[in-house]
Amino acid sequence: MEKLWLRSYPPGIPAEVDVNEFSSLGDLFERSVKRWPERTAYINMGRHLSYRQLDEYSAQFASWLQTTLQLPRGVRVALMMPNVLQYPISMFGALRGGYTVVNCNPLYTPRELSHQLRDSGADVIVVLENFAHTLQEVIAQTQIKHVVVTRIGELLGAKGVLIDLVVRYVKRRVPAWSLPGCVSFRAALKAGARQPMQPVDVRQDDLAYLQYTGGTTGVAKGAMLTHGNLIANLQQAHAWIKPCIDEGSEVVITALPLYHIFSLTANCLTFIKFGASNVLITNPRDIPGFVKELGRHRFTVITGVNTLFNALLNDPGFAALDFSSLKCSLGGGMAVQQVVAERWKQVTGVTLGEAYGLTEASPAVCINPLDQAEFNHSIGLPIPSTDISIRAEDGSELAVGQAGELCVRGPQVMRGYYRAPEETAKVMTADGFLRTGDIAIVDQQGFVHLVDRKKDMILVSGFNVYPNEVEDVVAACPGVREVAAIGVPDERTGEAVKIFVVKSDAALDEAALNAHCKANLAAYKRPRLIEFRQDLPKTNVGKILRRALRELPAE
Repeated sequence: MEKLWLRSYPPGIPAEVDVNEFSSLGDLFERSVKRWPERTAYINMGRHLSYRQLDEYSAQFASWLQTTLQLPRGVRVALMMPNVLQYPISMFGALRGGYTVVNCNPLYTPRELSHQLRDSGADVIVVLENFAHTLQEVIAQTQIKHVVVTRIGELLGAKGVLIDLVVRYVKRRVPAWSLPGCVSFRAALKAGARQPMQPVDVRQDDLAYLQYTGGTTGVAKGAMLTHGNLIANLQQAHAWIKPCIDEGSEVVITALPLYHIFSLTANCLTFIKFGASNVLITNPRDIPGFVKELGRHRFTVITGVNTLFNALLNDPGFAALDFSSLKCSLGGGMAVQQVVAERWKQVTGVTLGEAYGLTEASPAVCINPLDQAEFNHSIGLPIPSTDISIRAEDGSELAVGQAGELCVRGPQVMRGYYRAPEETAKVMTADGFLRTGDIAIVDQQGFVHLVDRKKDMILVSGFNVYPNEVEDVVAACPGVREVAAIGVPDERTGEAVKIFVVKSDAALDEAALNAHCKANLAAYKRPRLIEFRQDLPKTNVGKILRRALRELPAE
């Protein structure tokens, strides 16, 4: 496809980026440390960690792996933590030591954790004690040999001791666990400090992460992401946002977990290059607490998903915050709804831009220009050094304005799925494009408009109905807080549209929703069934799980 999107690039954004500027993620990290040693790298629960301290701690963790455990390079190191300081220390330590990071969602069930640890072949795991009981259930089924258990407050000093006591004894969020032979995070760092970290010649072709897909469409698969893949994507993101950023001055709100690919690349790696300070939000589900934390910082950048932005807007204290320093708000992970974007602009004064990516692409593929004045309903323009193609079922390329599967090619695309060549073959075309499974249209200006997930499309009497469109319309109805649309079997039409609605106004009823949909949707797109719920099932980053809704009993 002709790169007509280049004509819509804002001034200063190049068509291509230098993917060879850094030899590895460790190289990137070490250069930033030299440039901003005393600048705060991370803030969590009041503790500030400078780039110099992050360098020292991560080197100690790397040394512990290298010298105390004597692990050869390439060994898999699993991390199972929310956003706490121990996460970036462990992650950068593992990468600098030449190891491969396996990110584990702390909310995994024993079945999910067992699959990921066994499939990845991880030898080491760092786990927050709140989730150690899950590891205890499955560790005998894995090849894990070394366990580090850490506490939320372990690096927070006297305040951390109090926090841990409250978490353990007042809130009772630490189920009983037993993992014989485990060590504390502090003990691992202390042991690693006895000998210097051994330099390792890590190259771009080396595996940096086994980043597992969400598994919402089947068994989770490990995307093999190399140092080169991640370097390419952070260089692409860096080029895109550089005109709006002051290096060494930004304060980034990181509410999405760093073990998720969006937050990992967009917040952690890209802003490490900028010398930014990352404010880690450990529990973004506590919206009042989150808003209170936002009030402590003159933040300049915030990323999130639609449901997170919506939840913030519905908190009475959010509108009272000072947004005078905010430059950039970016949504990804799921579609940003127009009603949420409009409210965000009204409250903060900043446009809520939308980006698009997927784990297999490290993740960024498209980002909206950051200088756009209003929400534009698109997922943006393909970023530098990226090719896209819109393809029909038979693999042929479609023209501008035609809907088909979005395919992407670029240096950020994964090497493949780990130990799954057949699954890799299903998503990679002969000419090197990654099939995303998303239906999209490219307009004359090169902006990409995501129609919906191919697998979520609803077929009503032979007509395609896309849940995103239905949800966007319903979300604009007064009294609706959240909505999800799915297809359900129907004897007459094959499938029918069903919506699940969480109210913000108790007076909202089916009649009001039906009237709103009648005025805004063609007859075949209108919901046949409406179910009100107290909440909707979501992933760890707040993305609504349509598949789970198909399986849930009615309330």
